[in-house]
Amino acid sequence: MMNKKDLAQFRSLLTEVQSRLRGDVQHLTNEALDPGSESKSPTHMAELGTETFEQDFVLGVMERDQEVLGEISQAIKRVDTGVYGQCEGCVAEGKAPSRCGIPKLRLKEIPWARNCVECARKVERAYA
Repeated sequence: MMNKKDLAQFRSLLTEVQSRLRGDVQHLTNEALDPGSESKSPTHMAELGTETFEQDFVLGVMERDQEVLGEISQAIKRVDTGVYGQCEGCVAEGKAPSRCGIPKLRLKEIPWARNCVECARKVERAYA
């Protein structure tokens, strides 16, 4: 279990990342929808392929950012309910809450992490 100071610091980190990602998504959305001053119509077939690739890339980035925003919202709820930092995989395996902590170093790198590294690997193998 984390103390109140740690929870407040992680909540602040989560809201900071959330705000930045929301801005990124908004910027990408505006750019994708803005007809701009230049014509976006390609003049050559090669340009059409490049434009399609760029659009697919931007859509992929936006989709990933939306997923992360959802994970961040869930992490903020875990902070608010006092279970932030507990590994969902370890809890599901029936381990004692005191033995289910996600290392703070991992949470500093991926503050929306739901699982410790070991359990995250298990999840990845299940989807591979």
